[in-house]
Amino acid sequence: MSRLLLQYCAVVAVVWLFSVAPAAAQASADSDHDAAVLRIIEQFEQQPSSQLANRFMKVIVAEELSDEHQAFSDDTPTDSLRQQVCYWAAEWHYDRQHYDLAEQYALKALPLCRFDGSDKGYCYNLLAIIKVRKGDFSRAAYYSKQALEIDMRSGDPDRISSSLNVLAGTYMAADNPDRAESYILQGLEYAERANNPARKAVLLGMASEVYHKLHNDSLALAYANRAYSLDSLHGKLQRLPVRLSQRAVALLGLKRYAAAEAAYRTAIAQLRETGNLHSLAIDLNQLGLLLLQQGRRAEAIGCYREAAHIFDTMGDLYNLVHSHRGLYEAYWDIDRDSARMELDRFNALKDSLYSHATAESLARYSAEFDNTQLRAENERRHTWLVVVVAAAVVLLVAFVLVIRLVTRRHRLHIQELISRVEAIENAQEEKSKENGPHLDTPVSPVSDSDGFLNSVIEEVERGLSLGEIGVAQIAQRLNMSEQTFRRRMTEVTGKSPKVFISAIQMERAAHLLTTNSQMPMSEIATQCGFSDAETFSRAFKRVYGCAPTHYHAG
Repeated sequence: MSRLLLQYCAVVAVVWLFSVAPAAAQASADSDHDAAVLRIIEQFEQQPSSQLANRFMKVIVAEELSDEHQAFSDDTPTDSLRQQVCYWAAEWHYDRQHYDLAEQYALKALPLCRFDGSDKGYCYNLLAIIKVRKGDFSRAAYYSKQALEIDMRSGDPDRISSSLNVLAGTYMAADNPDRAESYILQGLEYAERANNPARKAVLLGMASEVYHKLHNDSLALAYANRAYSLDSLHGKLQRLPVRLSQRAVALLGLKRYAAAEAAYRTAIAQLRETGNLHSLAIDLNQLGLLLLQQGRRAEAIGCYREAAHIFDTMGDLYNLVHSHRGLYEAYWDIDRDSARMELDRFNALKDSLYSHATAESLARYSAEFDNTQLRAENERRHTWLVVVVAAAVVLLVAFVLVIRLVTRRHRLHIQELISRVEAIENAQEEKSKENGPHLDTPVSPVSDSDGFLNSVIEEVERGLSLGEIGVAQIAQRLNMSEQTFRRRMTEVTGKSPKVFISAIQMERAAHLLTTNSQMPMSEIATQCGFSDAETFSRAFKRVYGCAPTHYHAG
């Protein structure tokens, strides 16, 4: 075994020696390429154009961040160009592990996604992943829930499985594997329906991590092996180091140290080669843990130290905390002063990460403070965090349900009143066509309530022409006090005057859209009493469930 180890080390040394110059050259080339991409993004921000957007999208496809070859025409709206470029700039920066810049661009893209479609769902998911990397689990849960809600409405199993995977990852980061398990199992069901092997491999990998956290490492290893096989079969070679890492985690949990170490070292070598520093640092943390469990403390310190440097450079507090905890434990029997320094760093980072300023400090500069105490305090902090995240999610869901209920009731009220307005107007038209009743035709009696509503409709329509459709203005033209007018409207319709006025506006809008196909949308908005087309479009969509342009007769 020793001879094999020496031979392995010799081979690694030779390979490393002959790869230094090419690696340096490659690093320089990568730096030049990134600088060129950044110039394209900056030029686009200064002067947006379809040409610059297309140049940037070619980069995105070439780097395999997207399989879709998008091409923008010269008449593509500027906001659409901005939305796409900002979103893919966020993806590009995330791939480079520039998490602050990735978040900035994703937040720029989000308000440009006007509808709750796939673009907004992707944006929320990306923000959730970024927030997990930055240790902000509460916001990560919020964003991932928003994405899942949008994707559930779409009914697309591939998008739904992706959002469930992000949500599972969020709860994993918040140290709640029980909740993560339910989401990842749902995600795997949707991935099966989607028949997307790449997506399924990602979810299988996450399932492996979940079951490791649940101390079921046999199942974790089975999921990791399935993920590795799928990615190998479909040529996803760039993902294989991550799959190896997931296998290694499960092997470590099963105390199969030799197999776990071999898997980690292979994965680490491949991650160094591809430049995936974030995954590399995570594996270094895990290898450090493996070495620590075998009593190889000096080697563990080297792994944790390199990982801490990478996480510190990236601003990844969540994983940096684990690096300093590992350093504390590795130093304890070697150098107590260094161990206490690392514990001090751990305390500061942990308080910063969980925003728990009133918590009792974990630092204990004495031999009595052992790993058991440290672990118990860590678990109490995590429990507090999970309670906060769960409460935030419950409040968010309740808020969304209330808003939906109120919006639905408002839409039903408006549609009910539109039908009544149309009936009254149709009756008036029939009466006008007759030019007075025929002697042999009985006249239908007009109820007092319909007569009142007819007067209101006439005054509102007159007010639309004058730009005066306020409740007080309508009441004044009917020679009524505002209070009397409001009471009478409630008695007759069961709704407020404002809702009835909105119904008249929407009825007129529908009429204009179906009978005046050439009329500009801004003109229709003005004739319906709206100050601008955008406000009109939002109000119309709330009532009819589609944009005016889709309702427009063509």
